[in-house]
Amino acid sequence: MSDDKVDTGRRHFLSVATTVTGVIGAAAAATPFILSLKPSARTQALGAPVEADISKLEVGARMIVEWRGKPVWIIRRSPEMLKALPAMDKYLRDPGSEESDQPSYAQNADRAINSEFLVLIGVCTHLGCSPEFRPVPEAELSGGGFLCACHGSKFDLSGRVYKGVPAPKNLPVPAYRFIGPNNILIGDDTGASA
Repeated sequence: MSDDKVDTGRRHFLSVATTVTGVIGAAAAATPFILSLKPSARTQALGAPVEADISKLEVGARMIVEWRGKPVWIIRRSPEMLKALPAMDKYLRDPGSEESDQPSYAQNADRAINSEFLVLIGVCTHLGCSPEFRPVPEAELSGGGFLCACHGSKFDLSGRVYKGVPAPKNLPVPAYRFIGPNNILIGDDTGASA
């Protein structure tokens, strides 16, 4: 037998230090891999759902958020705006939104889940211009709505296209749902219903 004594305290310290160093090294190596699983900003811009906080949106006002590189309008309509919608039907090309691009829950006169909040893709269906928001009635838009100054297309406050203008369809309604009283998730309508 040898007279050398094993220093168990030192052996334990080296074992613990080696284990800790190995765990830290494995975590450092795994971090880039785990982060690569998260969608990039470009991917999110191309289609990931976008959340909009509507808590500060005033009645009669519009807010714009970007989703898939397009402007999405959220308009908080007043009771007066909603009351004027049925009278517009006689001026519209597709008042029932039968030929338009929208989820089934938005195929109604309000074109919305909650009639107070209208959600539209703000791109004219004629040549892709962005119409101006005109919330109050005027000569060109008797009930208020959207006017595309480039080519004269007009839409009411539900995004429905007028007769006799170049735009062939109503403004599209994206998939969306409410995820609370003050938040809308655009691009995801899981569980949404009218």
